[in-house]
Formats: sequence, structure tokens, C-alpha cells
Amino acid sequence: MTAATPLPAFSGAVLCGGASRRMGRDKAMVEMGGRPLALGVAGALQEAGAGEVFAVGGDLRALADLGLEAIPDDQPGEGPLGGVLTALRHASDPVVVVLACDLAGAQPRAVRQTVAALAADPHLACAVPVVDARLQPLHGAWRRSARPELQAMFDRGERAMHRVIAGLATAEVNGIDPAALVDVDTAADIDAFSLSLRPLPSSN
Repeated sequence: MTAATPLPAFSGAVLCGGASRRMGRDKAMVEMGGRPLALGVAGALQEAGAGEVFAVGGDLRALADLGLEAIPDDQPGEGPLGGVLTALRHASDPVVVVLACDLAGAQPRAVRQTVAALAADPHLACAVPVVDARLQPLHGAWRRSARPELQAMFDRGERAMHRVIAGLATAEVNGIDPAALVDVDTAADIDAFSLSLRPLPSSN
């Protein structure tokens, strides 16, 4: 699939569940650059062309106050796989991009690259970026048709996303800007990432 080839219709989901223990407060609501992290991730999905964007889990009322459609996680407390399954059940489009709410550098281009990798082969169940030989499962594009297979893994007790991906027909997506995949777990992480975005001082 070339850059000029239209992408398939896709939905966008922002995973907002999790305890946020290291952050000390709800990560989805933590502000960076003047807006909550969840809203920044949702904005990247919208700019990428998602036909719908919704949040999964977390504080549904607070998310709704941000203007986001928010749905409860079908499997609260069971990790991101439960959130992915919820997103696949709720989405209207055949492809669903699921991003964690703490991806502080989420970029529309990275979303489109991930969708394009999935669309390149109809036999793929998902597409996941890889950086420094490590898969980034919380920046994934998924086919809704993969839900039964994912549900079967969940029902067998699987919760580890890297093992889930290993059991599926998965495209490893190279060439994505690593900044788009930075997740922030602490206030110090946010400060460090914000600092990395500042222009270098002029040498003049």
C-alpha cells in the first residue's frame, strides 16, 4: 500500500483504565501542553482520519466532560487486553486503532502508518510498531474480525499483550517516529518528555 492509497475506514479507541499508581492520579486527566493526555491521544486519532473516537474505561464522567464518548471497560482490572476487546466490540469500523492514554507524543502520521501496515495484508489480525526490537502493543491497529481469537485467549487466562500478539498474524511496523510511542508513567516522565520537545537554544 502506497502513501497515496486510501486507508480503510477505522475507529479510534483510547485506553483510559489502569490504576495510575506511579503517576499518583488519573493519567488520562494529567495535563501536558495545556490539555489532558487522553484528549491529546484522541486528537491524534481524529486528525489521522478515524471515523469515530471513544475512550474505554477510566473516569467516564470526567472523560465525557472533555467531550469524549466514554464507555466502561467490559473487563475492568484485567489489563489492556480487556480494553482492546471492549474497543473491538464497540467500534463501528472494520479496523480499530487502540492507543494507551499515556502516549504523550501520539501522532496522526504514526496512526496512519500503523493502519496502512495492517491494510497491506488481509490475512493480518493486527499491526504493531516496533522500536529497538521491542513491540509497542498499546499503539496497535486491530481487525474487528480478530475479536473471537482474542476472546479465546482471554478466556484461557492470557493477559500478557506480547504473548497475545505472538499468537496472531501480526505486522511489525518499522519507521515510526519513536517520539510517537513514548508513554509517561510519572510526573517526571512528563517533565522529561516536555523538555525534549523544546527547541534547542540558539548558539548565536
